[in-house]
Amino acid sequence: MVDFDDTKQNARIDELRKREEEDVAKLLASRYGIGYLDLAPIPINTDALRIIPEELARETNTAVFQEVNKKIQVAVLSPNHEKTIALLNKLSEDGYLPVVFMVSKASLEKAWGRYKDLSYASESRAGAFDISDEQILALTAKIKTLADVKTEIDNLLGVKQTYKISKIMEIMIAGALSLSASDIHLEPSETNVRMRYRLDGVLVDIIELSPENYNLLLSRIKLLSGLKLNVKDEAQDGRFSIKIKDSDIEIRTSILPGNYNESIVMRLLNPKTIAVPLEELGIHPRTLKALIEQIERPNGMLLITGPTGSGKTTTLYAFLKKINSSEVKIITIEDPIEYHLAGVVQTQVEDDKGYTFLSGLRSALRQDPDVIMVGEIRDKETANTAIDAANTGHLVFSTLHTNSAAGAFPRLIGLGVNPKIISSALNVAMAQRLLRKLCPFCKKEKVLSGDEKKLFERVLASITDQTYLTDIQKEKAWEAVGCEKCHQGFKGRIAICETILMSAKVEAVIIENPSEREVKEASLEQNLLDMRQDGVIKILQGVTSLDELRRVVDLEDW
Repeated sequence: MVDFDDTKQNARIDELRKREEEDVAKLLASRYGIGYLDLAPIPINTDALRIIPEELARETNTAVFQEVNKKIQVAVLSPNHEKTIALLNKLSEDGYLPVVFMVSKASLEKAWGRYKDLSYASESRAGAFDISDEQILALTAKIKTLADVKTEIDNLLGVKQTYKISKIMEIMIAGALSLSASDIHLEPSETNVRMRYRLDGVLVDIIELSPENYNLLLSRIKLLSGLKLNVKDEAQDGRFSIKIKDSDIEIRTSILPGNYNESIVMRLLNPKTIAVPLEELGIHPRTLKALIEQIERPNGMLLITGPTGSGKTTTLYAFLKKINSSEVKIITIEDPIEYHLAGVVQTQVEDDKGYTFLSGLRSALRQDPDVIMVGEIRDKETANTAIDAANTGHLVFSTLHTNSAAGAFPRLIGLGVNPKIISSALNVAMAQRLLRKLCPFCKKEKVLSGDEKKLFERVLASITDQTYLTDIQKEKAWEAVGCEKCHQGFKGRIAICETILMSAKVEAVIIENPSEREVKEASLEQNLLDMRQDGVIKILQGVTSLDELRRVVDLEDW
């Protein structure tokens, strides 16, 4: 009786079938005039693999297995298949240089099997960085402190994996989201590259990367942001987005050439950090009451002033949400759209295509709006058009770069707006800054004395309406300490504001081409706090510290 070994027999049959399949692929490759490869012994570059999403790769029977400077090697089952040809054409349109190789189905299965080794994030289309909900939530759950970000990246730096750069990038972004960082800074020096987060408006060191790893990371960020890889001596701006659950987080990339390498700043536009109700911004109740009265008027202009990062856009969105209703048509012209408002027509400036704030405003006025938000007034034409809109039955919200609310008036005059028209159009000018809030778990109380006490007394004495100080203690303040629940003694931010309403006295000085000081003196009878006074009251309430107020507002002229 003959004893058959089915396992060995099946293995021999499988081996014969594989050889036959490879022979057929090799024969067809010669007929098509393209190269043949057996991918079994060839390493698959997972960063190259991600150029085609797995679903599309399986649908078209293709796989990208190597990439060097946009030159890619593509494995195909049939080069003449309609879907394969369409895919190769699309890759060429996207700037890739495909070199096609004929392979067997077994080779493709090997390449497709490596998709499971990809990092959590994948580039599914130009300018997009898709991260699976489960994995990004797992990452953000793991990362609770700055030290956690450093540990996660350190763990990867010593690993020899072709896809570690993508994992470093996703940890970097997940850490920023978890810690509510507004920006990620990557700054090369002679020997290393420093990575920093901007947390609550202040830059904090995270980790140092080697130039070798940074070069790979730089290329990855450029690719995602739609920037030119071969341009290294010019500034470039781009953007990409991350979709997490139902939220789209846009990341604006700025690259600047430097002495040692290009530096990168990535700004995270997270809708959750921008969608703050008006009542939760920290505006003093009396100032808030005055502002609400102004935004409920049918026409006129409201200007918010302040430097970049002072929360102007967040406040504008809060105003829009407050007055948004089915009876009101609101149009915005933004750069970029940072938060999507239901029921609001939002448009985004594209300077390279000729759609500027000015052209957007002119187009919006033809759409019969009740309310228009112009992201920023930068020039004479935009200023005059916005003023005209406010004078012809529209409510206009916008921003201006000045240091104070009083500075908005001479700034508009400097842009060429007629002072007499300003008084009829502008309802209110507002300035704001953001202060870090003291951590409630570790802040330390101290008794005011010496020069600090005198400073507080001078500021409080300058408040024309002393009823602001009812129930406000004046003997102690608090300092930052630092604990595991905060960043350097602070957690979160709050606004300090000053507001100037249009009045007969303010109107009288505007016509005379006034200085900021003259406008401020004319507004004193309105009994509204300025930023210094608002900040000192918040210090005495234990919300923030004197050092923090000094960091943001000049107190030297008190």
